[in-house]
Amino acid sequence: MEKKIESLQRKIERLKEKLVAIGDLRPGSLSEQYNVCGNPNCRCKANPPQKHGPYHQLSWSRNGKSRTRFVKKPQLPLIHAQMKNYARFQDLTNQWIDTSIELCDLKVKLAAEKTAKREKST
Repeated sequence: MEKKIESLQRKIERLKEKLVAIGDLRPGSLSEQYNVCGNPNCRCKANPPQKHGPYHQLSWSRNGKSRTRFVKKPQLPLIHAQMKNYARFQDLTNQWIDTSIELCDLKVKLAAEKTAKREKST
């Protein structure tokens, strides 16, 4: 059981190292918006309409507050990379939590076994 505990502790250390190396984090999702303007002679009023866009919109919630921001096309690769980093952060954090739960359960079990052995010997 102690070897399993050491193995889980090493796994957590590797996860921490990966977390430190992630980089910029950005939660949210990107969507494309197409708009119709107020000009009655515009192509967006034609049949079929040719709407203006795409305009890229980033949406996210943080601390109970929803936010949106328009993103210009040249910024999209950076935003995508930051969002990918955030997804990686969430994945690694979930792995850490799962591993930690397993580690804690083993430590509790090991402590209970040691207590039982001490009680038997007295």
